[in-house]
Amino acid sequence: MSVTPTRPPASARPSAAPVVRRLVVYTILFVLVVLVANGAADLLNRLFELAAGTEVVASGTAGLAISLTFTLIGGPLAVVLGVFAWRRLADPPERDSLAWALYLVGIVTVALVVAGTALLTAAADAVTGDEVTRAMATGVVWALVWAAHRFVLRRSDRRPGRLPGTAAVLGGVFGLVLGTGGAVRALTILGDTAILGAADAMVGDPWWVGALQALVWAVGGCVLWWWHWRHEGGYRADTPLAAVALVGVGILGGCLLTLVGTGTTLFVLLRLLVDRTDPVPELLTPLAPAISAAVVGGLVWVFHRGVLRGRAAAVQGAGTLATSGIALVATATGIGVVVNALLATLTTPLAGADPRTLLLGGISSVVVGAPLWWFAWRPLTARDPQRRRATGRTVYLVVVFGISAVVALVTLLVIGFRLFDTLLSGDAGLLDRIRAPLGLLVATGLVAGYHFGVWRADRVAVAGSEPATAGSAAVTDTAAGPAIDRVVLVMGPGGDPVVAHLRALTGAHVDYWRRTDAAAALPSPAQVVDALQGVSGERVVLVVGGDGSVTAIPVADS
Repeated sequence: MSVTPTRPPASARPSAAPVVRRLVVYTILFVLVVLVANGAADLLNRLFELAAGTEVVASGTAGLAISLTFTLIGGPLAVVLGVFAWRRLADPPERDSLAWALYLVGIVTVALVVAGTALLTAAADAVTGDEVTRAMATGVVWALVWAAHRFVLRRSDRRPGRLPGTAAVLGGVFGLVLGTGGAVRALTILGDTAILGAADAMVGDPWWVGALQALVWAVGGCVLWWWHWRHEGGYRADTPLAAVALVGVGILGGCLLTLVGTGTTLFVLLRLLVDRTDPVPELLTPLAPAISAAVVGGLVWVFHRGVLRGRAAAVQGAGTLATSGIALVATATGIGVVVNALLATLTTPLAGADPRTLLLGGISSVVVGAPLWWFAWRPLTARDPQRRRATGRTVYLVVVFGISAVVALVTLLVIGFRLFDTLLSGDAGLLDRIRAPLGLLVATGLVAGYHFGVWRADRVAVAGSEPATAGSAAVTDTAAGPAIDRVVLVMGPGGDPVVAHLRALTGAHVDYWRRTDAAAALPSPAQVVDALQGVSGERVVLVVGGDGSVTAIPVADS
């Protein structure tokens, strides 16, 4: 007897109404909180001014009316809507919704940025005795907003189940940017004072005033960064956003700051040695900012390189490729400038122009960028099969070749236009008009040709090794971990350590699906290894039970 499958009732289909409701509720709540905070900050500022003897409505009644409206009308509305949302959050699906997580992370980050900027502005203005009431009022109100929402995010039983560590990562990036900028500014003022003298370095206030204000920003930014990195657990975050922040800000930003500072320092020193066409004080003007950028950027870069060593192989590869890309840009730019300067020696220079200055700039860029590129890219180890098969390396090669080829084609068109324009108009000085794009064409041509050759060599090498690999695909190397392409982890809350272990064990992409029917039970690393023993395939589902048991199920893509 055959059984005919029945179609599930229409009521079993998931409804979009809860998603829309959450989106509307949390968007309105976000707007109301921002309006109430702005209104309360303005009222607090007016209260400070009243205490100082200033009229509350001296600048007109419209501003006061707006602040009262935001606070006295928007405030109760925000409370009512917040209570409604809070009661709903007793249900696990509400806490695990993306809208709730986005609202909480967004308002915490906005409050941190506004409060941190306002309070540091007030502290810096206090050094010179400027008016600080408005900045202080804004900082106090938004700090209260941050503290309330941070309690919900970290301590309450209604904290979101999604976007773990996102607020800590964003707050750490904000603090790092503030601290880096303040440190560079403070060291620049000190360096200018030491190199140029106090009279030339700062006009107006004494030099120590600006240095102290910059130090306030540097210390405040470092405190914010440390709080989010250590206390809030930003260093433990193992999410795509954390990887992007680590590579994009820590590695890429630190490397770029170091390269620019080091290259500029070398350029100034070379000009002092062989190119005294400008007065010495003018030559020394960029030296202090360059040294400051190199020192601070180097510290940021070295620290995050150490952090990078503890991340997954894919994140480490991304950091290496980011460093290689920045160094490659510096080297290629230097080569183009050197070609431009050499061609300039064959032409009649314009008044006041000296090809030596251009040549020294190009040499500085090459001397700084080329060794770093060699260190990061390691061209002598290009025959390593693991490097050739890396997806990040292939994407990097294609992107670099594509960008270089496009720039070369555009530059070639520019050269052609200037060539025909000069011939048709009968003007002289063709070489002087095309030397800059010609230098760029040479540099981008070299970059495109090299990376295209490496890409082709990688393809040939990988294709040549495929038969041998296919013949032994059925054998699982237990020492290197199971041959798995993608892992889907099905587990209760708290599965981030298991995700990190799976990535390190298999090298595969891991998707984490959070269960709602079982409590968090953390299996031991040995249990995970035993469950994956002998399992291979393109996709494996790993189910962790409520008692910590682990079951591995190989599945096929449909």
